[in-house]
Amino acid sequence: MNILWTLMILFVGGMMAQLSYVADSPRQHWPRVVALVAVVLAAIPILPLLSAVGQTTGVPGDLHSGYWLSVMDVAWIPTLGIRVVFGLDGLSLVLVLLTLFLGVVAVLSAWHETEQRQGFFFLNLLWTLAGVIGVFSALDLMLFFFFWEVMLVPMFLIISIWGHENRQYAAMKFFIYTQASSLLLLISILVLALLAWRQTGQLTFGWLDLVAANIGSQTSVWVMLGFFTAFLVKLPGLPVHNWLPDAHTQAPTAGSVILAGILLKTGAYGLLRFVPSLFPDALTQMASIGMVLAVVSILYGAKLAFAQTDIKRLIAYSSISHMGFVLLALFTWSPIALQGATIQMVAHGLSSAGLFALAGALQHRLHTRDLNSMSGLWAKAPRIGFFALFFVLAALGLPGLGNFIGEFLVLLGTYQVWSTATVFAVLAMVLAPVYALIVIQKAFHGTANKDVVIADFDGREIFMMSMLVVGLIALGLFPNAILAITEPTIDWMTSWAP
Repeated sequence: MNILWTLMILFVGGMMAQLSYVADSPRQHWPRVVALVAVVLAAIPILPLLSAVGQTTGVPGDLHSGYWLSVMDVAWIPTLGIRVVFGLDGLSLVLVLLTLFLGVVAVLSAWHETEQRQGFFFLNLLWTLAGVIGVFSALDLMLFFFFWEVMLVPMFLIISIWGHENRQYAAMKFFIYTQASSLLLLISILVLALLAWRQTGQLTFGWLDLVAANIGSQTSVWVMLGFFTAFLVKLPGLPVHNWLPDAHTQAPTAGSVILAGILLKTGAYGLLRFVPSLFPDALTQMASIGMVLAVVSILYGAKLAFAQTDIKRLIAYSSISHMGFVLLALFTWSPIALQGATIQMVAHGLSSAGLFALAGALQHRLHTRDLNSMSGLWAKAPRIGFFALFFVLAALGLPGLGNFIGEFLVLLGTYQVWSTATVFAVLAMVLAPVYALIVIQKAFHGTANKDVVIADFDGREIFMMSMLVVGLIALGLFPNAILAITEPTIDWMTSWAP
């Protein structure tokens, strides 16, 4: 029931944020307070589950064996074999906590930036968070698909209503890509359920039931490609990444924080949770192709990142590169690489959220995203410069911070499987400092423009950024805090290897 309470708090909190808004009155700013309180309250049912980590017993394949930290299983549409099944294990628990943590950051980043229809904005923000948490916890594939759609619609509205100059184009591009991938995912789920029905005589959409059915027909290869492509769009990876730079560039700051920090992780989660367990043989058959695709995504994203002058597009392309490491880990099926992928998901969520919050703050103050129009900002806003330097160093993989741990473990695990792929992936770690230095040099060094007046970070922004800084340092110095939580899940995942 823990996850149900969290979802209810976010859904109800969103409605209360909308109802609390009254334009042109002292109450017009109440929605942001309501939203912040709702996100904090939503974490209360989840936090006690941390005490159960390492104490679970039982068989992972049995929902009621004691392996799962939290379980809810009730009938929804019995005739079609559809149930409301929520379950949290180590992997999903980490991602749910990341969602709520970045939810607080997103609300704080929109504190003064979003003034138009503030109640409706925070309703969409909280409902997006609820959809993401549903994705991370749903263990029935139709329920998973329901929340997959729930998180997309409010994000589309956030981009199209509160975005920047080309928001309608970016929102429509985001909608077309995501809805096309959603249709492909739905078709794949239906075909998978029908294949299992033909084999077992039982119609079910339960993930664990479908894993136990062990579909091994040639058709399953095509079904796996449907799942893989749908999740690859959201990761994103080549060649279905084209929606991301525009969506990030045009989204408001809070939207970019949620997109980069959380929504991209739903694609990574889908790849790690469902593809290996449902299609182990098919995944093995395309392992070499998948690793090549991952390496190309890593290098392509890094190459295009340092060719950008728009700071948000630069960060967006760097996200494609960093999330490519998660894709690389998937096809190695190495425990070390998969553990690195989980660390990378969390670390990238924190560092990308910090970078997009920084970019949004600069755009809000300077009314431009063009790095060529920024110069010498460190002298005028040293606090902004400090946080910019920190998050840039985190993104390029500075030892001692979380991103380094994630990428290092992925490369270490990959080297044991295919050393050639590791060599090419390492090249991205050479390109990363290039675009990192471009940001710092162009925006914060050089001769300051005397006509530019910029306010430095205030207390709220310092607190928001400090949350992310502490998270990245803690992840870099104490990665075992996450590794210990996700280890049982990773061990179970690697047991699926044929």
